[in-house]
Amino acid sequence: MTTQQSLERLGETVRLALEAADLDAFAHLLAPDASWGPVDDPASGCHTRDDVLVWYRQRRARGVRAHVDEVLTGNGSILVGLTIARPGADEVAGPERRWQVLTVRDGLVVDIRGYEDRSEAVARAGIHD
Repeated sequence: MTTQQSLERLGETVRLALEAADLDAFAHLLAPDASWGPVDDPASGCHTRDDVLVWYRQRRARGVRAHVDEVLTGNGSILVGLTIARPGADEVAGPERRWQVLTVRDGLVVDIRGYEDRSEAVARAGIHD
């Protein structure tokens, strides 16, 4: 069982790794079977730690940048609020806000789901704000 204090420490470590775009540090936070993908669609997306890291590397190579706006801990999960900047998109629509819910098991991130709506992400993470 993940304690709230260890979950908060893990959340801060996630923040630091994402802010620095340090995928080596992020890799150490992911379980080998970590998955990432759209909400309620386990078939799509990534199904291993290596898949997740490839996805992040590809976005980075395309010039996508993320700023971590918030990190909150919930019931066995971490909510990460991001502002995403894509090359050329800022001129048209500006940066995008996105949220990810990271599910934690045995001190490692086992699942990452992306959300466009903060209230949905907060509810999924089990956060009462």
